[in-house]
Amino acid sequence: MLRQSFLYIILSISACTTAQTDIYNDDPMQKLPLGMEESQYRLRSSEGLPQVVPSPTGEDFRVEPPNWWVDMANLRFEIMIYHQGVKNLVANVLEYPGLSLVDEARLENPNYLFLTFEMAPDIEPGTVTIELRTTEWQVIKTIEYELKAKPQNVERGLTSKDFLYLIMPDRFANGDRKNDSVNGMAQQGTNREKFLFRHGGDLLGIMEHLDYLQELGVTAIWLNPVLENDQPYESYHGYAVTDHYYIDRRFGSNEQYRQLVALAKERGIKVIMDVIFNHVGDHHFFIQDLPSEDWIHQWPEFTKTTYRATTLLDPHAAEYDRKLMTDGWFDHHMPDLNQLNTQLANYLIQNSIWWTLYSGQAGFRIDTYAYPDPSFMAEWNKRLLAEFPDLGIFGETWVHGPGVQSWFVGGGHLSQTYDSELPGVTDFQLYYAIGEALGQDPGWTNGVMRLYYTLAQDHLYKDPNHNVVFLDNHDLSRLFTSVGRDETKYRSALALLMTLRGIPMVTYGTEFGFTGSGGGFGEGGRVDFPGGWRKDDRNLFKAEDRTEVEQSRFEYLQRLAQFRKGSPALKNGTLTQFVPRDGLYVYYREAEGQKVVTVFNGHSQPREFNPIDFIGLIEEGDTIYDLTNGEVVEGLGGQTLAGKEAVVLVVE
Repeated sequence: MLRQSFLYIILSISACTTAQTDIYNDDPMQKLPLGMEESQYRLRSSEGLPQVVPSPTGEDFRVEPPNWWVDMANLRFEIMIYHQGVKNLVANVLEYPGLSLVDEARLENPNYLFLTFEMAPDIEPGTVTIELRTTEWQVIKTIEYELKAKPQNVERGLTSKDFLYLIMPDRFANGDRKNDSVNGMAQQGTNREKFLFRHGGDLLGIMEHLDYLQELGVTAIWLNPVLENDQPYESYHGYAVTDHYYIDRRFGSNEQYRQLVALAKERGIKVIMDVIFNHVGDHHFFIQDLPSEDWIHQWPEFTKTTYRATTLLDPHAAEYDRKLMTDGWFDHHMPDLNQLNTQLANYLIQNSIWWTLYSGQAGFRIDTYAYPDPSFMAEWNKRLLAEFPDLGIFGETWVHGPGVQSWFVGGGHLSQTYDSELPGVTDFQLYYAIGEALGQDPGWTNGVMRLYYTLAQDHLYKDPNHNVVFLDNHDLSRLFTSVGRDETKYRSALALLMTLRGIPMVTYGTEFGFTGSGGGFGEGGRVDFPGGWRKDDRNLFKAEDRTEVEQSRFEYLQRLAQFRKGSPALKNGTLTQFVPRDGLYVYYREAEGQKVVTVFNGHSQPREFNPIDFIGLIEEGDTIYDLTNGEVVEGLGGQTLAGKEAVVLVVE
């Protein structure tokens, strides 16, 4: 029965192949089109291309950021001008009250010029005229650069009050079939039978289903990267950016992204942008035409990162191991950026500020947080929070051990030589602990005891409520697959997720028990959402197309999410946990006279729970509501929990 319920995840359902068929083989994990070779590592020169790389709109002249704002906390900003031989031109800024040109940086490549400006605190919005002249004073190019008024009273942030929903745009919904392929881009067509090729999802598809997300109880969406990825293969996931100021045209446009943010806000939903500072795609214009040779980390031959983040904090680490960790590359087609280059650091920081002000988005998820230079990441956090004190920020820290994970947010009291300024992380330690609690019977430190011990180390964090708690993501096997398609474990995992401290996050489709695994980074779980494509046999966005089991799962998570929205205990309450007894793990959240108790049987066999065994947990006369089944509990009698079952009791 369950097996039949999940046939929809097979990618061959209503597969829509819109590219030539002679580039495919029979492998669903095919990486490269037939006849194409992988990118090859090579040392890169900064001597300058004889013709500059055109922008996505075909222009041979770039000014980035394309505009800036007044009323900023940091009164300095730097613009990058990219044009043939622009290094040899002289910048002449026509008089503008309150604005001064304070620095001109000319790097090795003759096609780049960097101009730094300083604004007076009382500078007014307007248009600055910048003339680029020859040494004979002939005007070659005139730039009309706009300084806008900084938007005020924009709601931002991501807190423990939120319920976060991860969407891979290419796999959620295809709202505009006309942009599935864009002429001139390196990868053409879609093939839904292939995990590593594009499927056609886009921003319009997300906009069309915001009401569905609101119905579920979602208050924030995290989108896998939506900036341009004009790479010849594996361009769908977004993590090999080729242009920092353009939304990928196969997802939509800059204006559509801004529209998505606005429409989501109308429904009480925030938008979180996914950004990568460690690397870019090798088809990025500033990789093809390198500003300076130290713009990226260059090795005599391809050198991969060790993925050992422990070397950053290990007091005994060899310096070479640290260098391999931060300067090694992820892949041949992902050049590793050198954030210690001043102009590159400014470029990346200002790009994040620009998108925040342009779009009105609520915050950022920072990919591969441990890999860029730590001092740069601290500066990025500091600069962004100076401009937007309530900005939501969390970093991906795919590491092992609370001591390692907490170091990235810990500051000086954890032997950091600086304060990282990072508010929160992706809580992999709770992910591991919940998985072990569901998968093993309890021992002295394993099984559910690992969950207890992990939370006992929350003293390592400045505020663990800023951490994002999850059960799977785009890089991992799907939750329902991980629990062996066990319905009890699946529901218990969701009960734990929605009642623990931190910001709960689910991946799209978890509400129905999507399955999938395999690939180097969980690619087998990156399945399409049925109903997101017009020719799909079923539409899970609509209740009438769901099976009874699917509807029950949806309603279960919806009940937890909607209750959490109005629960002071789950949004802001303290967390108190009892040492697990005979495998029974009990904790409660409490605030404003409300107590929410979660009881989890860490054993694979049934166990009896009696609230009187846990002093102060529930008192005579309390009203008790079982949130997991939607029923009122009568009296304080014992309750038998099945193996690996969790119940959530609301006590008032």
